[in-house]
Amino acid sequence: MKLLLLGKDGQVGRGLRPALAPLGEVVALGHAEADFEQPGELPRLVATHAPDVIVNAAAYTAVDKAESDADRARLVNVEAVAALAGAAQRRGAWLVHYSTDYVFDGEKPEPYAESDAPNPLGVYGATKSRGDQAIADSGCRHLIFRVSWVFGDGDRHFAGAMLRLARDRTELSVVGDQVGAPTSAGRIAEATATALSHVERQGDAAEGLSGLYHLAATDSVSRADYARFVVGEAQTLGLPLTLEPDNITAIPTAEYPTPAKRPLNSRLATGKLTAAFAIDLPPWQQDVREWVRAASVGGIA
Repeated sequence: MKLLLLGKDGQVGRGLRPALAPLGEVVALGHAEADFEQPGELPRLVATHAPDVIVNAAAYTAVDKAESDADRARLVNVEAVAALAGAAQRRGAWLVHYSTDYVFDGEKPEPYAESDAPNPLGVYGATKSRGDQAIADSGCRHLIFRVSWVFGDGDRHFAGAMLRLARDRTELSVVGDQVGAPTSAGRIAEATATALSHVERQGDAAEGLSGLYHLAATDSVSRADYARFVVGEAQTLGLPLTLEPDNITAIPTAEYPTPAKRPLNSRLATGKLTAAFAIDLPPWQQDVREWVRAASVGGIA
């Protein structure tokens, strides 16, 4: 199997290269080699490398900035994705792509299923939803993994921000009415490799696996309790913090306005993924705990 990995330098992309390596030859490209702001170049790139599988981890992910940068978000998340899907369809290649909980409005009281209709609250979610639809409309064989609250190595995510703030704050207010499942980039990469391995073993019968899947850690948590957990774990490891978990106050989203609205409910039902690929991610606490430990050793905190 020959795999073309795009977006190799992002959070998920960094985990994908080693995870995919056992499946075959992996050609990994970043922004310099595969510019998603030039959608017309992507089909030629696919033709040049002639992959059996295209794994797209590239995306415009600046949620708030997208509200004032809609044209660029659309170019990367819709037009470039549509170009990739068309190239995959013409070649007969599988396309793996990552979507987001932000395609939903968060008003459903239960976890969202793949069959629930998207109703995004902002530009980012809207462009991701349109990209998903472009893949489905192309007719290419695909695996779209809808993920939520992703964190990975480094600290450019919610958990990293909480640790940075905990070093010099004695009190902190965090929204308490947004609920989701923190999911590690490493687990997403491993699940992708597991699914592709299954597809390869199935051969022609794998056609029935083409579709959209929710991929998220088990259990859920509010943003405020997530922050308390991160700070509490860091304290247990002896990190020099000035913030106590009990001094993190939960506030409603209405008291913390942002350019883009966030869904209050980001919980994703993952039963379809489990049934198709026998993939069950562990509770979110396990990987967050491991990230805090790695952050403390690596000097991030």
